[in-house]
Amino acid sequence: MKALILNSGIGSRMGDITNTHPKCMTEVYNEETIVSRQLSLLKKCGIDNIVMTTGYYNDVLKKYCDGLGLGLNITYINNSKYRETNYIYSIYCAKEQLHDDIVMMHGDLVFTFDILKRIIDCETSAMTVSSTLTLPEKDFKSVVIDKKIEKIGINFFDNAMASQPLYKIKKNDWEIWLNKIINFCESGNVKCYAENAFNEVSSECLIYPLDVKDELCSEIDTPDDLKVVSNKIKQLKLGGSI
Repeated sequence: MKALILNSGIGSRMGDITNTHPKCMTEVYNEETIVSRQLSLLKKCGIDNIVMTTGYYNDVLKKYCDGLGLGLNITYINNSKYRETNYIYSIYCAKEQLHDDIVMMHGDLVFTFDILKRIIDCETSAMTVSSTLTLPEKDFKSVVIDKKIEKIGINFFDNAMASQPLYKIKKNDWEIWLNKIINFCESGNVKCYAENAFNEVSSECLIYPLDVKDELCSEIDTPDDLKVVSNKIKQLKLGGSI
């Protein structure tokens, strides 16, 4: 199993915070950054092989991750067209490295060890969702029908659940999705979400919801998001959890 961490975005909504480094290097609590937390939890779960897409401040990110001393095998794939493409193209750039069971996450996602362990241990392909959170207006939602995810996107509200981009995808399902991603990109469709490709093959690529309810599994898009997530991590740390 490999982890795929998507870190090619600019993080423009973070303001001055991302003036000198990519968003994933933002400190969330007590010198722990988003990416150092992700990598540490992956290591704790026994996943040593990481594919990380980069873009903005590529060299800064590589130096930082390699300097963490976690003993991980990280393959960096730079999306040189990061300003004009979405992460679907970053996945396309990394396609040769991704023929395995995959744990995929966005580089601005913060979660607990328990959630990561639970999704890795799923017998099926899975994505984190929440049955207790209010449906967000502009963030991902998953349409769940007969206990299976049929569609993922920001514009779905009927039969939908709030969801976060943390996936465990078995190789057979991933190959179906990846082939559609390749088809999209080679047809010039590089500015959409990778989930747009999934939506066209969801009858074959079988992904099921993992309901994490109110547990910490949140993207950081703005300084306000950072404050909320940092406070949650502080409370977890004080309570002896990570």
